[in-house]
Amino acid sequence: MDNVIEVNHVSKIYNLYKKPSYRFYETILFNKKSFHEEFEALKDISFNVKKGECFGIIGVNGSGKSTILKIITGVLNQTKGDVKINGKISALLELGAGFNQEYTGIENIYMNGLVLGYKREEIDKMIPAIEQFADIGDFINQPVKLYSSGMFARLAFAVAINVDPDILIVDEALSVGDIFFQSKCYKKFEEFKSLGKTILFVTHDLTSVLKYCDRVMVLNKGDVIDIGKPSEMVNIYKKILANTFDEEDNKNKIENKKINQDFLWKKKLALNPKPNIYGNNEAEIIDFGIFDDQGEITNSIQQFKDVFIKIKTKFNIDVLNPIIAFTIKNVKGQEITGSNTMYENIEFEKVKKGEIITVEFKINLPISVGQYLLDLGVTRYEMDNLIVLNRLYEITTIDILSKKNNVGFVNPNCEVSVKRDE
Repeated sequence: MDNVIEVNHVSKIYNLYKKPSYRFYETILFNKKSFHEEFEALKDISFNVKKGECFGIIGVNGSGKSTILKIITGVLNQTKGDVKINGKISALLELGAGFNQEYTGIENIYMNGLVLGYKREEIDKMIPAIEQFADIGDFINQPVKLYSSGMFARLAFAVAINVDPDILIVDEALSVGDIFFQSKCYKKFEEFKSLGKTILFVTHDLTSVLKYCDRVMVLNKGDVIDIGKPSEMVNIYKKILANTFDEEDNKNKIENKKINQDFLWKKKLALNPKPNIYGNNEAEIIDFGIFDDQGEITNSIQQFKDVFIKIKTKFNIDVLNPIIAFTIKNVKGQEITGSNTMYENIEFEKVKKGEIITVEFKINLPISVGQYLLDLGVTRYEMDNLIVLNRLYEITTIDILSKKNNVGFVNPNCEVSVKRDE
């Protein structure tokens, strides 16, 4: 596919002044003396977006997401580098950006259309579709300064998608709309993709990233950390959020995609920085991984697909009949499902000191869409007493993804048929 956006070695540097007067002093001295500090919001970043692609950009606040979008749309100029655009852009950057507060909704529609190069007669034809999509009633004839944030979002998105752009850029603006409006917007995303149009999408809604994006870029502190499959990039983002991201380790991974035998599975997962770990250490879980049906290590799993939970345990003393277990809980701490080697009729008898055992649980998760917590454990019985050797509570997450919602904890995987009597 052809590239419709090419960003080559772009940097953005801001001059920061401790006092407003310092800017004046620097000007009258013709830069003979510097009164500012430089802040590099973007650091030599490069990426391409292909025609017909939904390209996601994720990162914590302050990572440079909005800055690069403003450079792509021409709102800001880059300090260094080059940006090439092949197609007409419609951007929804910030709530109400580009709207005149004193103008009515209708007047703002015409103003935006004229800025994009449309004739008034062409905009006349767009008005009914925009009114229908925005669905704000007679408020469309009122000054936008009277609008709620939800009305702003409705009108702004309705305008953005109905001016027939080649490239749609959306920056978090959908988060203010209600669930019904968001559903309508995402259906429009699907329609855009089917028409071969391009979407550049910035959001903190990771479920939407996983569902709609073809590729994702992770930004952090103005740097491109990685670009790749949505599930892998979401895992990196979660590590950044949890302060468990190892930038050097990630660079090595990019340079050498082959993982050697010493690589720990858990390093590729988003881990809880403060899990509850306890036990008598007669055995310890030294590694674990969540694998999808393609064998990839990931925190994000498709509903009804096979999942493999692997637990690697090292025994520090001889242990009779150890039990290795996993439990999946919701965010409220309710146990949703789980199993262990005893329930599955696996008996180890005596495991010797120094021995390492890897247990793989192959499961299928029909549980509802959402984020869950994973507990792992190694125990044994001494008479009727349960002895905890090692437990890792809430050590990581499992994100269940699906294109269908349902009621309750379990998706019944319904197949629905409808017959109309004539």
